Amino acid sequence: MARGMAMPRGKGGMKGGPRPKAKKGTMKRLLKFLFKTNGKLLSIVLVCLIISAIVSVSSSIFLENLIVQIGRGLNLGLDAVWNNLLTIFISMGCVYFAGILCSFIYTRLMAYITQKFLHEVRTDIFNKMQSLPIKFFDTHKTGDIMSTFTNDTDALRQLVSQSIPQLFSVSISIVTLLIIMFTSSIWLSLLIFVGVFVMFSVTKMVGGNSAKYFIRQQQSLALEEGYIEEIMHGQKVVKAFCHEDETINGFNDKNEQLFHDAEKAHAFANILGPIMNNLGNILYVLIAFVGGLLVFFKIPNLTVTGFQPLYIDGQLTFLATIMAFLPRSKQFAGNVNQISQQINSIIMGLAGASRLFDLMDQEPETDEGYVTLVRCNIADDGTITETEERTGHWAWKHPHKADGSITYTELKGDIQMFDVDFGYVPEKIVLHNVSLYAHPGQKIAFVGATGAGKTTITNLINRFYDIADGKIRYDGININKIKKSDLRRSLGIVLQDTNLFTGTVMENIRYGRLSATDEECIEAAKLAYADDFISRLPNGYNTMLTADGGNLSQGQRQLLSIARAAVKDAPVMILDEATSSIDTRTESLVQKGTDRLMQGRTVFVIAHRLSTVQNSDVIMVLDNGHIIERGSHKELIEKRGKYYQLYTGAFELE
Repeated sequence: MARGMAMPRGKGGMKGGPRPKAKKGTMKRLLKFLFKTNGKLLSIVLVCLIISAIVSVSSSIFLENLIVQIGRGLNLGLDAVWNNLLTIFISMGCVYFAGILCSFIYTRLMAYITQKFLHEVRTDIFNKMQSLPIKFFDTHKTGDIMSTFTNDTDALRQLVSQSIPQLFSVSISIVTLLIIMFTSSIWLSLLIFVGVFVMFSVTKMVGGNSAKYFIRQQQSLALEEGYIEEIMHGQKVVKAFCHEDETINGFNDKNEQLFHDAEKAHAFANILGPIMNNLGNILYVLIAFVGGLLVFFKIPNLTVTGFQPLYIDGQLTFLATIMAFLPRSKQFAGNVNQISQQINSIIMGLAGASRLFDLMDQEPETDEGYVTLVRCNIADDGTITETEERTGHWAWKHPHKADGSITYTELKGDIQMFDVDFGYVPEKIVLHNVSLYAHPGQKIAFVGATGAGKTTITNLINRFYDIADGKIRYDGININKIKKSDLRRSLGIVLQDTNLFTGTVMENIRYGRLSATDEECIEAAKLAYADDFISRLPNGYNTMLTADGGNLSQGQRQLLSIARAAVKDAPVMILDEATSSIDTRTESLVQKGTDRLMQGRTVFVIAHRLSTVQNSDVIMVLDNGHIIERGSHKELIEKRGKYYQLYTGAFELE
């Protein structure tokens, strides 16, 4: 990417703005994904949840029957109802045992299903990231992407493992209770409906505010985490400029915002439970009071089958109905309360799932290329034959769709650009009518101010981005026809910002070519003049690197990056400010190494230090996306143009 060019921030990122709400249809898609990965086990879980839910509400039925039978026993004697009581107790034991067994099964299965589901999700989004174009990572913050793997995945775990099963179980319980209550007494059921309406109204009002502030809390938390990450990474700069107090003030502002958002979120969440419990208690008292009035005034009980008399066998059966109805109302209110308590987890989980699906739905990097890179043998007469053996020679395998024939072109590293226009966004073109050619063995240097388009040209050669207009040919083949993976296999690159991975020095060098032997890696390190400092490390090439090589100097990390490119042994090398972090003495050594490395190769060099490009075959001076000068160092000095001004110090690079 051209330096100095501001890229747009990712929308809805954890660090860039408010987190998005869950999109419509997210729950449906989530459930579909769940059943796709664990369909059979989830079916068993659903059956167990239904049984457990029914068992949880069956106690009131047993209670009602017990009251009736005990009343009959007091009137007719224990012997008259003993068999009925025994049947009730045995039935209760069997039902509760089934409930315990089902609860054990579904909790164990949900633990497995949840972790397997999260395993699949993490695998899918990581694999998806590997298929995304560089543009995605240029336009999305690292913290935003990381929050998808951490915060959003954790919110999804809570949703899948607890909220969804509990929501389903409670819903079954509520429906079952409604059926039982309607068959017992319509009078009291109508009172329950009034209470439910009040409860859901309160839940909507209080729970809605709670969910709003929980989302704000997540945003504030991410901003604070991002700030801490940034300050920890730049701690040396903070110390050097004595900005400790300003840094503390900045943290306090973000921490204060997090405090207010979290306080409001938890305040609404914490008062919702007591409110719902007290509404349940009020409903309990109202049912007892209204039921007492119905009994006192001897109003016949109204059920779905019609009016029923108050007395059977001389006992007041409606009193048994009321006594059983009271725990049902308590249980019903408790179920509604459980739903209200899950609202925040459900909203956060669905918002997290929405972000995960957004990542999964990103358009992958398209590749319509069909020309591939293969090993080959080259006969004396120039005939090329494909082989699986390692010969040191490569060729482009070019199938022709017209007649089905296949031709082979030797990989040489001849790159040409014709009238290329390009913009990172269509409305802003950053390269204008760029044409160049680089023959094998040539060293092409790009110089110019920040944002002139130097790195952009190399991004186009790698096909990190595709051109808007013009053509780029590689060994005479339009690079749009070459598969991107094969194209990049033929290119070695050393970036200004080095990236080392957790592992040994040897493993980091071998990253350039995983099939490289230890001897080849050591030879590459010697070529890059990295062998000397590596040999002085505590464990030499087996020294473990962590935190992006934090135990090495910036120059040493750069040398390892050059060695990694050297071991790749590619016919085309791109050196993007490769010596910017190396001292002058080491730079002269690396210059010798790169000179040896470029023999027989095409090399593109981007440099601010003009001393590193004087021996280039061609130097191109860029300004605002235009090539304004080209030629050797001597030719450009004689022209006394922009390059001459840069070289003599009359004009300095920005």
